[in-house]
Amino acid sequence: MNGSFKVRDDSLADLSNDVRLAVDTGKVSLGYREVIKAVNTNSAKVVVVAENGKKSVIDDINHICKIAGIKLVSFKGGSLELGTVCGKPYSVNSLAIIEEGNSKIVAEEY
Repeated sequence: MNGSFKVRDDSLADLSNDVRLAVDTGKVSLGYREVIKAVNTNSAKVVVVAENGKKSVIDDINHICKIAGIKLVSFKGGSLELGTVCGKPYSVNSLAIIEEGNSKIVAEEY
């Protein structure tokens, strides 16, 4: 991936926990269109993308996050796994953290 991704291989469990906490106690937007809206309205604090997402989608999200100065985190897992972490019975290729709730996802480096 490229330079704006901040990833440590041992951080999948930490990232998964923080994503789940944000979903349960904060406010998130799921999916490409919602992520784009959240970034364009400056309401996103962090964007998380599944590692196996379409390259064009990841590149688009990376580009708009870079322009907007929003932290982008690569989830070392697939979209089905990210959906499971979010408590959804479907795949989630990307999500925007609007309010982190009890999560430390905004402050942490992954």
